[in-house]
Amino acid sequence: MRTYTTLIIDDERLAREEVRRALGRYPEFEIVGEANNANKALDLIEACQPDIIFLDIHMPGKSGFDLLEEFTTVPEVVFTTAYDQYAVQAFEVNALDYLVKPLREERFAKTIEKVKLELKKKEEEPKVPMASHQKIFIKDGEKVYFIALAEISLIESMDNYARLYFGDKKAMIKRSLNQLEEKLDPNTFFRANRGQIINTEYIKQIHPYFNNKLQLVLTTGEKIDLSSRQTVKFKKRNSL
Repeated sequence: MRTYTTLIIDDERLAREEVRRALGRYPEFEIVGEANNANKALDLIEACQPDIIFLDIHMPGKSGFDLLEEFTTVPEVVFTTAYDQYAVQAFEVNALDYLVKPLREERFAKTIEKVKLELKKKEEEPKVPMASHQKIFIKDGEKVYFIALAEISLIESMDNYARLYFGDKKAMIKRSLNQLEEKLDPNTFFRANRGQIINTEYIKQIHPYFNNKLQLVLTTGEKIDLSSRQTVKFKKRNSL
């Protein structure tokens, strides 16, 4: 039986236990950890790379929405909350479902079916990146562009949107960096940090930076700071 690794993230112990009990009826979901705040959750997510997280919205410090903005790789998300007014915002960040506490068995069962269907679909989807010469259609307000991916030098995260830089122009599209990263050719595009993807063909200079990190200067003039984790990946990616 295929198992799906699962994290439960909620600042209330009783709420975490409620989700754990509900998942107990579905042995294919393996709970690999719990977190009571966003910082601990981020560490667990990076360490475990779970298939699915059950995430509370209201937590001390950072909310569930704040946590999602810090992901470099986003697992599937089911929000669990005592409040129902955030449903629209939850689906805007591509959550699979939105459960209001206390959890109802029948409603939870429908969520599990939805999760299993989505995870199975992801497994079956061929992950073939788009070629750099492929052209894409961009509509930003009243402006329309039809450009090759190779023309894009930089992509920046702007909440639920991404800003694309090409030539002397820039445009916004309603996509997250994680969604774009899945489609882009990893031989050409590189995730510099949580908020930026660069086209490596536009790298002009590389400089050492604070704490053994790297700073890249693009031919377009932008200076891009690699995160510590991505600095390590960049060095491995470009070494013999």
